[in-house]
Amino acid sequence: MPKEIIDELPRTMAQAEHTTYESVLPQTDVLYVTRVQKERFTDEAEYESVKGAYVITPETMKAAKEQMIVMHPLPRVGEISMDFDSDPRAAYFRQMEYGLYVRMALLAMVLGKA
Repeated sequence: MPKEIIDELPRTMAQAEHTTYESVLPQTDVLYVTRVQKERFTDEAEYESVKGAYVITPETMKAAKEQMIVMHPLPRVGEISMDFDSDPRAAYFRQMEYGLYVRMALLAMVLGKA
């Protein structure tokens, strides 16, 4: 996260930075996963060193709450194992479906069909 945003957050909310998710996963209610964005790195070697560091797998999720959810904007590029897709906490396909309905409703409203 850019420093200027980090500097603003303490006035509005509690925040903590972690380099691994193992310590916070047991207390997490919603995990929003995104890919490590290659285009944000100036050094290819640095990107290569972190691109697979945060992969969500069934093994990873053993430490997580049974009632949490995992969200993702899709498409994924290896940051969530396909083996996790059948887990009830995997909310990203529902998230995608609900987004479709919202976009359909917005288009209907814009076109005067609502």
